[in-house]
Amino acid sequence: RSFPRSLALLARLTMYGVLDTRTTPRATFRGCQTSPRANARHASTIVTRAAVVDAASVSTPFDVAGARAAVARTQGKVRLMSPGGPTPLERAPRLSEALGVDLYIKRDDCTGLASGGNKTRKLEYLLAQALEMYPDGDCVVMTQGATQSNHARQTAAAAAKLGMKCHILLENRTGRSDENYTRNGNVLLDDLFGATRESRPSGMNMNEELERVADEWRARGEKVFTIVGGGSCPTGALGYVEAALEFTEQAAEQLVDFDYFVHATGSAGTQAGLAVGFGLIQSPVKLLGFGVRMPKDIQETNVFNLATRTAAGLGLDPASVVTRDDIVADSSYVGQGYGIPAPSTIDAIRMFATHEGILLDPVYSGKGAAGLIDYAKRGLFPKGAKVCFLHTGGAVSLHGYLDAFVDDHATTAS
Repeated sequence: RSFPRSLALLARLTMYGVLDTRTTPRATFRGCQTSPRANARHASTIVTRAAVVDAASVSTPFDVAGARAAVARTQGKVRLMSPGGPTPLERAPRLSEALGVDLYIKRDDCTGLASGGNKTRKLEYLLAQALEMYPDGDCVVMTQGATQSNHARQTAAAAAKLGMKCHILLENRTGRSDENYTRNGNVLLDDLFGATRESRPSGMNMNEELERVADEWRARGEKVFTIVGGGSCPTGALGYVEAALEFTEQAAEQLVDFDYFVHATGSAGTQAGLAVGFGLIQSPVKLLGFGVRMPKDIQETNVFNLATRTAAGLGLDPASVVTRDDIVADSSYVGQGYGIPAPSTIDAIRMFATHEGILLDPVYSGKGAAGLIDYAKRGLFPKGAKVCFLHTGGAVSLHGYLDAFVDDHATTAS
């Protein structure tokens, strides 16, 4: 590393509050505090929210500790992720060599719940709300998603872990009816986690349908807690506000000054949370989303609107945290549609598997990686740029896409 770049990095870490130069030359990290709730059943898993303060006294930018405090006073969370610390931030040396960038992978496929994935971070905040509403966990958690929904699978697992019931509405966005797609992969795990489910055709307003079904269940006497698709609401987005802060700490610990943070973007919650998290500390990292469903203008608008609502929920002026120019979502790699892997998706999945032994999924991370690879090959990242790719999990769904992986790449030993 060049000496000037190292000095600039140290100055930035001090500004964020990640590196405390007054006490030690090493990075000092600060995390949330835990304390038991009155409800003994879930006491060991709850992180309480901090005391509420007057929002008028809150201003940006924060250091990392201040940003975490802003999140903590907004909403508590229930522990669902593996207890061993943050998800790994790993350098990918063989992909770096192949692509001409210095590539790292933020391994949110290693969140620990039901084979991992980004939705776990959102569910920690959302299901804390459910436990505040129903302290004994005696409710039905109801959500919706596509047939091979990673969100549905992680919600079903989280509900099982917390002793709640789970019901899922699955939308057939691809039009497929073969058993491999409709019964394998995430759907099989939904069943194993004890969730009940029903199907819907493509094209419905699924969040409205979710509330309609929930009202029917409530009329029968059920206690129902609904979660919008992808957990993408201001509460769910807090999971990725926190993830942005966690990544900033890890970058500081590894002394890496990142240029880009790249990820797949779909229901908007992950990108919105990241934008707010980076905005809270005024990080210079460029956030780049690759869309998996919506056209660019719609996706960027959805993300920006959710980001502003998330910032407002923290008691902040959204304009001081995130601007429209902060939100970039390139939807050039969607292919024929949501849940339908393009040739570039399959190539990206194979490249990550053969170069780093890492499995991506054909709906989200595979399309995000396709964008990353194409940008690198076209020189849209400066040569040697330090790029982090967020792995959002979902490899379980590969088992529902056998037909997408034709056998012309297969090899046999003689």
